[in-house]
Amino acid sequence: MEYTSGAASWQKAMRRAVAALLPRRPRQRRPGWSIGVPLIAAAAGLLFTTTATTAGGTALREDRRPELTQLIEDRRERVAASELRAARLRAEVESRTAALADTDGPISEQRDRAQASELSAGFTALTGPGVTVELDDAARRSDGTLPKGATNDDLVVHQGDVQAVVNALWAGGAEAMSIMNVRVLTTSAVRCVGNTLLLHGRVYSPPFKIVAIGDPAALQQALADSEGVRLFRQAVEHYQLGYSEQVSTVSVPAFEDSTALQSATVPR
Repeated sequence: MEYTSGAASWQKAMRRAVAALLPRRPRQRRPGWSIGVPLIAAAAGLLFTTTATTAGGTALREDRRPELTQLIEDRRERVAASELRAARLRAEVESRTAALADTDGPISEQRDRAQASELSAGFTALTGPGVTVELDDAARRSDGTLPKGATNDDLVVHQGDVQAVVNALWAGGAEAMSIMNVRVLTTSAVRCVGNTLLLHGRVYSPPFKIVAIGDPAALQQALADSEGVRLFRQAVEHYQLGYSEQVSTVSVPAFEDSTALQSATVPR
């Protein structure tokens, strides 16, 4: 052992003492995965916690189709109940109006005036010569494949197809019209949700049957002149959609929906 004296020896002793107190550095760096594993575990725990809080005890990926089916069925039942209630109220109004008309002259005059307008307003069932048009989706192939170059949208009847037929029949001089045996007026809205038809709060599936009373020759000519109908007939040839026209004596029911206008504009 070497003994020294003086300032140099004291400095060396202090350096050794400080070095002994400091933690020793590892000879090799810690691998990256040893740091990443705790971070990944923490992130996974946060994700599980967030998922559990969002789910609230329910399955996040639960099939909602039964729920939607029940919602549609509930809506149909509500519409049917509302229709029955409306029919009862209309009958009550008619009954009270008739009773008052027997003793009140002004009410009797207004009642006769309203009855005279029922035919043109669509509140009377009609029967006469006309045309029946039926639109249908393309039949699905047994193997589930699509025709070459076709998409699923090409194989179903769309809102524009129904509107094209309806507008053509009105343009051809239709006196009365029904869709799916529901009387429609010129103000009736035709809407499609997917491949189903929404009409006066009720949903209908294809095939869609449109009946119009009028001169059959004029109605068929209007259908032939309609660009929208021609395009649909071309799709019938390419994708095997369904389209048919039939001339016969047809009947349309009376209009039974609300007559209250939601909006109107003055023609110029």
